[in-house]
Amino acid sequence: VWTLEALVRPVTDHPAEPSFLVVTQVMELWFLLLRREWELAQRRLRADDLDGAVAAVRRSVHHLRSLDASWGSLLWLTPAEFNGFRDQLGEASGFQSYGYRFVEFLLGIKAESVVRPHRALPAVHADLLRALAAPSLEDDVHAYLGRRGLPVPPEVLERDRSVHHEAHPAMTALWAEVYRDPRPGNDLFTLGEALTDVAEVFTTWRQRHVTAVRRAMGAKPGTGGSAGLAWLERSAARVVFPDLWAARTVL
Repeated sequence: VWTLEALVRPVTDHPAEPSFLVVTQVMELWFLLLRREWELAQRRLRADDLDGAVAAVRRSVHHLRSLDASWGSLLWLTPAEFNGFRDQLGEASGFQSYGYRFVEFLLGIKAESVVRPHRALPAVHADLLRALAAPSLEDDVHAYLGRRGLPVPPEVLERDRSVHHEAHPAMTALWAEVYRDPRPGNDLFTLGEALTDVAEVFTTWRQRHVTAVRRAMGAKPGTGGSAGLAWLERSAARVVFPDLWAARTVL
């Protein structure tokens, strides 16, 4: 407990700053837990243990809901309150969150540009570069479906892992076929719904992040030199597991 308390080191006397520090640090712990669950799901999929993978994904949905609820302790922050300590943050920014970047990469939201801010920390930078090039959870799902004999195109299985996967017509059709049989015994339907839950709650968290920033600082540049609100809005628009969402349109 003392170690955790020692991490809350306000640099101003403003009463809003401790709330900001605690909530953002708690979010980092949730990111760590999500990373562990999704890496476990990947290992289970690679071992063709679908039940184990789905269990890890389902647990992660509960973690995501707790992560999303964290915004409730910051949404009251007004521009005047945030400005009371914002300038003292210096170059510190959520853009620098290593844990969040890893979570995004595991969900297939990838871009080499977001790794650059971590170059000053060689171990972190190397870990993110590895994650950028490595299969995401979505990639492991595609590989598992292929091993089950489903028609996953070679260009999906062999694609560049370092870029965001866009909806592919063949994968959309594949998931649509799975969803035409929603009976309890359809384990691929269960997998699809668990992944959709992840995508939905993670998207809600990102949208609430946009709202919190808009409410506290409007469209001003981010503390770390990012484009702030504009960058967050573009990031939040990227779709997690796009084939699962596209399948709903063709059903």
